[in-house]
Amino acid sequence: MAFVITVAQQKGGAGKTMLAANLAVAFAGSARVALLDIDPQRSLSRWHGLRKPGAVALHLSEVSGWRLAAELDRLRASHDVVLIDSPPQIDTDARLAIRGADLVIVPVQPSLPDLWAAEGTLKLAVAERRLARIVLNRAPASGKLRERVMAEIRREDHAMFATVMGNRVGLATAFADGSSILETSPKSAAAQEIMALLAEIEALRG
Repeated sequence: MAFVITVAQQKGGAGKTMLAANLAVAFAGSARVALLDIDPQRSLSRWHGLRKPGAVALHLSEVSGWRLAAELDRLRASHDVVLIDSPPQIDTDARLAIRGADLVIVPVQPSLPDLWAAEGTLKLAVAERRLARIVLNRAPASGKLRERVMAEIRREDHAMFATVMGNRVGLATAFADGSSILETSPKSAAAQEIMALLAEIEALRG
């Protein structure tokens, strides 16, 4: 049975889809990976459609509503990892995606509004008894705002990955071409961060 990861955040622009895409390629090095795009914007599906022949194989499904639970069960049975890109709001589909997850990843940019927006998703994960972790995303190398947000995360006692994803242009460039940073710049700092995050997820997976 697959390990299901839902990437969720109520606030748009947190880098949710880009993170899901890059993690999918990272997992695909040793696992059968499926993507489930339930975000109405379908950005993950568009990225998948741009992928070139010969690229790392990733299965993609687009469903919503009453079909979501059945499709997730089907993907869970036929893959090792399922990554769900969820809508940027807490609606029925987002609730089902969190309920069906083994791990909920909540990307948060280094701003208090992003952190405040994440609280609803984190509360829903708690209500559904799902493991959830914040990942600081698109973060500068240093700065007072980054430190303030991290201090607030600790003060609220939210679980957070040790890996911090930097604000890397290479991620956006690769995404625009239907690629991941691991495929375009495997030795870059951004690729190292993705692999470090992957290692943390694998440790939680057990």
